[in-house]
Formats: sequence, C-alpha cells, structure tokens
Amino acid sequence: MTDQTTSETDGATDTEAPQAAEPTAEPTIEPAGDATDTTGTNDSAESDSSEPDSSDSSDSSESDDEEAGDGDLDRLENEGDIAADYLEEFLDIADLDGDLDMDVEGDRAAVSIVGGDVRQLVGRNGEVLEALQELTRLAVYRETGERSRLMLDVGGFRADKRTRLERLAAEAVAEVKESGERKALDAMTPFERKVVHDAVAAAGLASESEGEEPKRHVVVLPSR
Repeated sequence: MTDQTTSETDGATDTEAPQAAEPTAEPTIEPAGDATDTTGTNDSAESDSSEPDSSDSSDSSESDDEEAGDGDLDRLENEGDIAADYLEEFLDIADLDGDLDMDVEGDRAAVSIVGGDVRQLVGRNGEVLEALQELTRLAVYRETGERSRLMLDVGGFRADKRTRLERLAAEAVAEVKESGERKALDAMTPFERKVVHDAVAAAGLASESEGEEPKRHVVVLPSR
C-alpha cells in the first residue's frame, strides 16, 4: 500500500476536476456502486452500483473473495496509482486537504481519501462519492484502455456502512432462522446488496435480489 498526501487549505471551491486525456472511443461506464450482488438468483450488472438478480449480476461480478495473481496485482496497483494521481489533482483544484491510501482488495484496486474535512465529497447517502468514484474509474480507463472496478472510499464512509449492513444482515438471518419465513429488506444500492448477500451467505443462508431499481432489495430466504 502506498500513501500519497495532499495538503491544501480547507474550504472547497467549485472548480472543475482535472481532465484526463480524451480516449479515442468514449467508454460505456456502468453505474458505480461498487459491489456485486452475489447470491441468490440472477442479476447481472456490476459491482458497486447496480446489478443483481438473485445474485445480482452486476453485484456478483465483483467478488471480494478472489485473489489477484502477480500480473493482476501489478495491474491493480497501477490502477491505484493512476487513481491517486487524479484524485490528488482533484483535491488541489478543490482546495481540500486529504491523504490518499491505496490498496488492493480481492480483485480490485481500492483508494481512500482520509484526513481533513472531506465530508462534502460523500454527499447525501454517498451520492457525491459515487459520482467521484465513476470519474476516477473513467480517468483510469483513459490511461489504460480497460474498464476499472476500482473502489473509492471517503472518510471511512463505505467502511462504516459495511459494518452497519453486516449487522443488519445478521439480525435478518437470526429472524429468518427463528421464524422460518423469508424476510425482505429495504431497497438498497448494488454495493449495499452485495455486502448483505455476502453476510447472509457467510451465516449459512441464501438470499436474492428482487424488484427494479431504485426499489431493488434483498430477500433473506429460510434454509430448505
């Protein structure tokens, strides 16, 4: 893991994020969400943002359990470096303080902006964070020509949400085991569904995603 730091004055200004070199062909970027719904039935789409059908396709395309090989590790570390350079320039332009932490989690690069007052980069329900993650992925694409599933976190927002979702999943699993009835949870983003699917599977039950966006939700199923 490499640390890069940007130190600037607090107080962001509304300035544009740095532009990366234009690619020959404009990529088709999937919504962010960073997680793939794995489980259940069949969804298809992508990790962080929208996907799963019962396994939420997109949700399931991102499996945190996969380990990157040496070649993949080099590629993912390169993605992290490109993302960090882009975000460092972004923070400079926005006049925000922040340190950049880079890592590889499973089969994708992970970059976190920590330190300083960066709450404004999260936004309501993480909307600003999702948008910034997509911009960062696009910057990586323009440099490498390959679609990236890089995960961005700001101020520990995703890490905290993951903890809360795992607790929610544990409570749902306990309720389903006791009642023997399926339990539907509230609507969630693809990233949130992925976390819940993984937690339910780890607890020994199955789950699936039902409904259409933005009301797509996870249903925890009793054991058969």
